[in-house]
Amino acid sequence: MNGTLHDDRIAVGGDAKQRYYDGRGYGRPIGGNEIELSRVEAAHLLFRGDLEAVVTDTGATLSFKSFFTQSARTDSGFAQRFLVYADLRDRGFYLSPALDGWPGEDTNEAVDFTVYPRGKGPTDTAVKYRITVVGERKPIPAAELAGLVLAVVDEESELTYLESAEPSFDGSSLYDPETTIEGALIGDRVICWDAPEHVYETGFYGQPLSGRAAIIDGAIQLSLVEAAGLASIDRLTLTDITDSDDSYDAIVARGREVEGDRFDRRLTVYQTLRSNGVVPKTGFKFGADFRTYNNVESVSNLPHSEHLIRVVSPEHAFDPKELSLDVRLAGGVRKRMVFALTGANETITWLSVSRLTP
Repeated sequence: MNGTLHDDRIAVGGDAKQRYYDGRGYGRPIGGNEIELSRVEAAHLLFRGDLEAVVTDTGATLSFKSFFTQSARTDSGFAQRFLVYADLRDRGFYLSPALDGWPGEDTNEAVDFTVYPRGKGPTDTAVKYRITVVGERKPIPAAELAGLVLAVVDEESELTYLESAEPSFDGSSLYDPETTIEGALIGDRVICWDAPEHVYETGFYGQPLSGRAAIIDGAIQLSLVEAAGLASIDRLTLTDITDSDDSYDAIVARGREVEGDRFDRRLTVYQTLRSNGVVPKTGFKFGADFRTYNNVESVSNLPHSEHLIRVVSPEHAFDPKELSLDVRLAGGVRKRMVFALTGANETITWLSVSRLTP
């Protein structure tokens, strides 16, 4: 059976609807038993030998090799999409291109394929994955990722699937120091010389200033975001400033000196997490802004942290290689990678990314 090429669509007659669409989820019906295939669907049927050839408007007959070459020359992303399409077919999925008028059409232009659950096809409404295909060198806008699966094709044509979702933060670490503590703003931190033990042990604020044979007892060092968070709820004042509002402003001003407007975005994320009962601590050792704990009862019985969080702007574009590295590192330490897309208006869009085996 041959197909006929018209622009980027391949029409197939005979019993094509029954054979390809009804039975195996290829193409879309266009009347009677005729169907229309996208280029990637036609290429896959040619690859499998289910189509013998594609005939052009000029009468040329294209085999798989010539059709694939022609398609790849006119569309730089064709070869990558074909690899992903063929891989998912081999894994037992039916899928449709997300084109206008196709069963898998999607309002998000970033989506390349709509994948149905195993055992389902284009006549069903269930959707398993929405796939975006990218090469390893193509930047990926962070704002377009939510709810999608990235199929990254590397330079050796190997595939990596990354699943994105919107995580929720609902912890039980609702600690309140109850009393205001005092601290001194020293460099890029605040030192509280006489903090109650529970501030660190129960609230997991700061880090004790301690050592062998130390003569200081009860001192903790707060990061600037921790200090600003406490000052914003009137639980910290600086020793040389009596007004809590002035203490907060002084700490924020120092934070902006240290890291510019990025401090404000990190502070927004920190305060949001704390208000949701989640304890954020530095994620420096993991190359992140924060690591988080949902349920902290005491530092002496500290649970495993659940997430690594990086704060990025809403306009951020991921390098696929760096994104893969972040996700791999997070998975290696039994955490989930989360990106906080934080704008100047203090709104946050949460985006978690993890590896996926379809």
